[in-house]
Amino acid sequence: MFEIHREVRSGRIACVNWPEAFPERPEVDFDISHTGDSLRLHFRVREDAVRAVCATDGGRAWEDSCVEFFFAPRQDGIYYNLECTCIGRILLCRGTGRQGREPLPAELLQGIRRRCSLGTEPFGLRPEPTAWELELDIPAETFGLDRFTGLQARGNFYKCGDLLPVPHYLSWAPVTTPTPDFHRPEFFDTLIFI
Repeated sequence: MFEIHREVRSGRIACVNWPEAFPERPEVDFDISHTGDSLRLHFRVREDAVRAVCATDGGRAWEDSCVEFFFAPRQDGIYYNLECTCIGRILLCRGTGRQGREPLPAELLQGIRRRCSLGTEPFGLRPEPTAWELELDIPAETFGLDRFTGLQARGNFYKCGDLLPVPHYLSWAPVTTPTPDFHRPEFFDTLIFI
């Protein structure tokens, strides 16, 4: 269980769930807070290479240097996968499993404020150690909510980079599948919004 307050709480995305096949462990810390009607996420990443190829929202964000927040705000089985590249390109869909996910409308994505330390233009692959930061300010309406205050939800945070020279798949809460699979809400942890 993780309590989310108006004051900043910090966490670390450090679970290497598949160490034999994917031992790479970038350093990934995050801060989370809310204002009642907005969720604030601030990721700080240090990795051995960084990739930014995805040029538009709705693209293949997970192939680049990417941080993710998977979020089930209700008990109806629907969860959101918010995946964001190091230059702020977002993939955001909803559904009950990996298949048949519904992309959210562009106007909801445009309402997410983004601040990226590496700029906002694709630059390809930089094969040297790089530190970067990403801040997201996500309105409650993005997740079909009026407010975050008082919400008991479930979720997980991830870091991946499928097409980096050394792919990696880290999580905040452990995932115990045989191979990398973040679309597994049974491994989400409880998030309490105070």
